[in-house]
Amino acid sequence: MVKLAVIYYSQTGNVYEMAKTAAREGGDAGAEVRLRRVAELAPPEAIASNEAWADHFEASGDVEEATLDDLDWADAVMWGTPTRYGLPTSQLKQFIDTTGPLWQQGRLADKVMSSFTSTQTSHGGQESTILALNNTFYHWGAIIVSPGYTDPLQFDLEIGNPYGASHIGGKGPVGEKNRVAIAIQTKRVVDIAGRVSGN
Repeated sequence: MVKLAVIYYSQTGNVYEMAKTAAREGGDAGAEVRLRRVAELAPPEAIASNEAWADHFEASGDVEEATLDDLDWADAVMWGTPTRYGLPTSQLKQFIDTTGPLWQQGRLADKVMSSFTSTQTSHGGQESTILALNNTFYHWGAIIVSPGYTDPLQFDLEIGNPYGASHIGGKGPVGEKNRVAIAIQTKRVVDIAGRVSGN
């Protein structure tokens, strides 16, 4: 059985919804799944100043915090992050920056990695955020799995992004087409991870 970790950061809940969908789809595809959030770095007053942020922070408090053990355990990892100026959030990057011990031991090599994101606007840096995460995966010697155009539904302009599933927050909450995109990507990740790991 493939072991899939879905590790994410979400400020107001869009990436959280995408991560929950990935976790559910991974389980439906036969994987053992861990859904994990990375630690919040923002001070309480910053969170409290934004009602949506504060509400989401409270509502998602029962999701376990990601640890290096989750990475070591996984055959595949799906990473979710909002975009900040075309880059992953500092919260997700801070977690990634703690992975040195695993990297030094070669324990991240040959694991399947894939990413998804959410931006406020159509051209808010979705692809550059995913590409920035890929830079880390190259250093690890991981195997990057994108959705590509491997499913005909990827040609739908509201679904398809060959880099990774992407949501536009300015258009509203995560919808059915976003969930379809995550489902396509997750099933592909589980399939490739099964072939690579032999599980």
